[in-house]
Amino acid sequence: MDVSKESSGSSHDDFISSSGMHDMEKQTKNVDGMADEVDDDSPFEMVRTAVSNKDSPELPCLTFRSWVLGIGFCAALSFVNQFYWFRENSIILGGFVVQLISFPLGYLMALLLPKRTFNTFGWSWSLNPGPFNIKEHVIVSIFAGASVGTAYGIDVVTIKRMWYKSGLGFGPSVLFILTSQIMGYSFAGFSRKFLVYPASMIWPASLISVTLFRTFHEVQSIGGGRFTRSQIFWVCFIGSFAWYFIPGVIFPALGFLSILCFAAPGNIIANQLGDAFNGVGVLNFSLDWSYISSAYTQSPIAIPWVYACNVFVGFVIIMWVATPIGYYTNTWDTQLMPMYSASVYTTNGSVFDIHQVMTNNGMLDVEKYSSYGPLRLTFTFAMTYGLGFAGLVNLISYIALNHGPSIMEQMRQARTLNEDVHMRLMRVYKEVPHWWYGVTFVITFALSIVTCEVYNLMPWYWVIVATVIPLVFTVPIGIIQAISNQQPGLNVITEFIIGYARAGDPIANVTFKVYGYITMAQALALVSDQKLGHYMKIPPRDLFIAQLVGTIIAAFVQLGVAFWLMDTVANICTPEGFPFTCIQANTFFSASVIWGLVGPERMFGTSSPYHPILYLFILGALLPVPFWLWKQKFPTSWIRHVHTPLLFIASGFMPPAPSHVYTNWFIGCFFFNYLWHKYRNAQWNRYAFALSAGLDSGLAISGIVTYFAFMNVKMPDWWGYNTHHCPLAAHGMSSYEQPV
Repeated sequence: MDVSKESSGSSHDDFISSSGMHDMEKQTKNVDGMADEVDDDSPFEMVRTAVSNKDSPELPCLTFRSWVLGIGFCAALSFVNQFYWFRENSIILGGFVVQLISFPLGYLMALLLPKRTFNTFGWSWSLNPGPFNIKEHVIVSIFAGASVGTAYGIDVVTIKRMWYKSGLGFGPSVLFILTSQIMGYSFAGFSRKFLVYPASMIWPASLISVTLFRTFHEVQSIGGGRFTRSQIFWVCFIGSFAWYFIPGVIFPALGFLSILCFAAPGNIIANQLGDAFNGVGVLNFSLDWSYISSAYTQSPIAIPWVYACNVFVGFVIIMWVATPIGYYTNTWDTQLMPMYSASVYTTNGSVFDIHQVMTNNGMLDVEKYSSYGPLRLTFTFAMTYGLGFAGLVNLISYIALNHGPSIMEQMRQARTLNEDVHMRLMRVYKEVPHWWYGVTFVITFALSIVTCEVYNLMPWYWVIVATVIPLVFTVPIGIIQAISNQQPGLNVITEFIIGYARAGDPIANVTFKVYGYITMAQALALVSDQKLGHYMKIPPRDLFIAQLVGTIIAAFVQLGVAFWLMDTVANICTPEGFPFTCIQANTFFSASVIWGLVGPERMFGTSSPYHPILYLFILGALLPVPFWLWKQKFPTSWIRHVHTPLLFIASGFMPPAPSHVYTNWFIGCFFFNYLWHKYRNAQWNRYAFALSAGLDSGLAISGIVTYFAFMNVKMPDWWGYNTHHCPLAAHGMSSYEQPV
C-alpha cells in the first residue's frame, strides 16, 4: 500500500506511553484547580518535566554558524535520504542524527571561527557570536527537518517518467514539488492560534526533541559509563561503515538468510513462506543493518518495547496468519500470482501492462480494458487497502474512547485558560505577520494551477477542490495529533474523491492526492516544528525562514538526485537494476493504476471480487471497544498495553517493504529496548540514541561510498553474491509445476 510516507504522521515512533497519556488526562481534569500553583509553568506535568520555564532572549539564533550547519545538514540529508529512497534497502537518516552530529560541530566552529564583527547594510553580525547555544542547535535541526522525508511529489515525477513514459522535465518538476511542499506553510500559519499557542495543544513528539536538546546543553545527572556520546557515535559510525562493505558489496546474501529456503530449496511452499521479496519472510534473518533499521520500521531503538510488541503482533496476524490462509485457500484466485508483491496482474496471473489499455493521452480506454481483462491484486496487496480503511476508522475509534474526554476538555481550555508561561515568554519576539502566510498561499496556489494546467497534471478546478481538503481538515486533525500524538491519514479519502470524479486518469489521481493530502500532512509537520520552537523560545520569524529555506533546498537537492539516478543507473526501477529497484515508487505506481487508471468503482464496486474488503472498517471501529472495556474494569491488567492502532502499522508498508524487515527489527528491539533498557538502564539512557545515530549514519555513508567505488566493478558471481535464494517464490502456486 502506498503509505510509506503517508503513515509517518501516526507511525510508532511518535507514540507516547499510555501511562503518560493517562496521567495527562488526569492532569487535564484537575488543571483548573491547580492553575494558581503553576502560574509560572505549564499546567501539564509532562510539559513541565521536559520544557524549561525560563528563556534567554539575548541568545543569538539565526547565526552564521546555524546557517552553515543548517544548510549543510539539509542538503546532506536530502541527498542521502533521496538516494536510498530508490534502493531496495531504503533507509532514512532522521532528526536525531542531526541533533547529535551538529552539537560537536557547533562547538568546533565556536572554537575556531574568528570573532570579528561585520556591518552589512547597517546590520551588525559576527562569524562567531559566542558559545554554540541551544537555540542555534534547534534552528539547525529545523533547517534539516525539511529533508528527513522525501518530497511526495517526487513519486509522481518518478512514475510519470519510468512507468507512464511521459517525463515531466526538471523545471516543471521543481514547480510541482515546491508548490505542493510550500503551500502547507500557509495552512500552518493560519492555524497557529488553534494548534500552537494554547497550552493544551501539547504535541508530545516535540517533548522528546526538547528533552534531547536540553540533555546536550544542560547539566544532567545521567550516568552509565566513562565514554561520551560523541565517542560512542564515532565508534558505531566506523564499525557500521566498515561492516556494510560485506553485506552491501561482498556478501549480499547476509541480508537474506532464509532458513526455510536453505532447508528446502526445491519446495515452492517453503520458498513462499521463507522469501522476503515475494513471500512472507518466516525465519528469514538479516545481518545487514539497512534491513533492521529501514525506512519502513526506522531504528529499533526509537520505539518502546511494549509498542514494538504491538506492531509485531499486527505483522504476524497479517503476514504469517491471514496471508497464507487467504493464499492457500485461493481467495480471489491469488494462487495465479506470487504470494507477496506490489505489482498488479491480469486474470491469468501475468503482469498487467497499462499501455495495452491506455489512450494516447494517458487515459483509460474502456473498450481496450474490457478486452484485455480486469485488474487483479495479490491477496496481501488487496488486504492492505481494506486494512487501510480499518486502520483509519480504528484510530478514530481508539482516540475517541481513550482520549476523547481529554481532547474535549483541552479544546475547552484552549478557549478559557490564561496564557501559560511559554506563551508569555514568546511575547518578547516579533510574530510572523499573517500577510506572510497569505502571500505564500497566493503565490503557491496560483503556481499550482499554472503547473497543473500547463503540464496536463489535472484540470485547474480540481486544484481548488484539493486545496479545500487541507483547509477543512488541518485544524481538527491537528488537534487530534497535538493531544494523542496520532494523525489519521486522509489519503484514502483523497483517492476515493478523485478516483470517482476522474476515473481513468492516473496522473490526475496522484496529483490530487499530493495537493489534497500531503499539503495537510506538510502543514502539520510544520506546526509540530512551530510547537518545538515555541517550547524552545525560538523567534518565530527565524523559525519561518529556517523552515522555508530548508524546504526549498531539500526540493532542489532531492529532485536533482532523482533525475541524476534516473539518467545514470542502468535498468533503474526494474529487478535488473538491483539495488535500485524503486520498490516504493513501484507501489505508488500500482496505487495510481488501482485508484486512477482503473478507478475505485471497477476495483471495489459491488461487482468486484474485492468489494467485501471495504467492510473491514467495521472491524476497525469495533476492535478497540473490548480492550477499552477491559481496561475500565481492570486498569492494571496487561491489556492496558494493547494499542490497537499499532496493530495496523505494518500493513501500511506491506508492500512495498521486504517482508523480513519487521522480524529483524523486532529482534533488534528485543536486544536494545528490552534487555539493554531493562538491565543496563543508565547506559541505555546515556548511549542509546548515539548508538542508533552512529549505526544509521555509518551505513548511509558507506552505501554511497560503495556505490561510487564499485559502480564499474564487476563482482564475482558466487553463491553469497545472490540475494534471491528462494527463486520459486516468484511463481504463483497454480502456475508452477512441482518437480517429482
